Amino acid sequence: MRVHDEVREALAAGRPVVALESTIVSHGLPRPDNLRIAREFEAAVRSAGAVPATIAVVAGEVRIGLDDGALEAIAGGDEVAKCGVRDLAPVLARGGHGATTVAATARLAVAAGIGVFATGGLGGVHREARESWDESADLGTLATTPTTVVCAGVKSILDVGATLERLETLNVTVLGYGSDRLAGFYRRDSGFPAPWRVDTPEEAAAVVRARAALDGGAAIVVANPLPEAEQLDPALHDRVLEAGLAAAARAGATGKDATPFLLDFFHRETAGESLAVNVRIVLRNAELAARIAAAV
Repeated sequence: MRVHDEVREALAAGRPVVALESTIVSHGLPRPDNLRIAREFEAAVRSAGAVPATIAVVAGEVRIGLDDGALEAIAGGDEVAKCGVRDLAPVLARGGHGATTVAATARLAVAAGIGVFATGGLGGVHREARESWDESADLGTLATTPTTVVCAGVKSILDVGATLERLETLNVTVLGYGSDRLAGFYRRDSGFPAPWRVDTPEEAAAVVRARAALDGGAAIVVANPLPEAEQLDPALHDRVLEAGLAAAARAGATGKDATPFLLDFFHRETAGESLAVNVRIVLRNAELAARIAAAV
């Protein structure tokens, strides 16, 4: 593991640091805009008073914080693996490049001493999971990793209700930020209530400190909803989702291929609007994560 000098110095001095995942850079955003947008994510963290630490595997080495060359390699490489926790060892052993998912980012961030990270939407239980048993590894990792994840709720392409049930079973604390409703990723409201609510970074930080005092080993999820004016039109969302699920079934897009397939389908069918919403989501979450990290 190589920790970027700026990140290492911030951690040693007790300054706030926010981890950022790299899968959205390599697999979730189109080239060449993905490199520019990745830098915007880091800038959003800095603007709110924290140090960004984008996490990835570069040439067989875990990197906690990326320099320009490493970020360019992850954003532009054709052989960048999508790395969950289970994929880290093979990619490291082969000396490859890997972009980290929520699960892998959380695990590596905590190993490096970083307790807060920002992402877009959380993985979870897939639709039709009763037949496929398809559930994101994010959930199992969050059950055993004491991190604080700032996100826009569960990805709306998933079974949100089942995911909330699994999070409860796994003892993962879920906080709605500034809302009694759970954020719905592209939509402001997922259709489900948030189990708990906080209204300021300081209130979120108090929950983080209380978990630490209890020696809690599971994650805290802070679900940060978009303002109503910035969400994807709900009617458009529902139409495209129905069509996307049918297209994924025809294409046999299952497992870890399902989410990238559906997100790309949304991008094409909404003429890029879903992508613009996704970028707004991560920028807002990066800023809030920095404010929470500073409060902690």
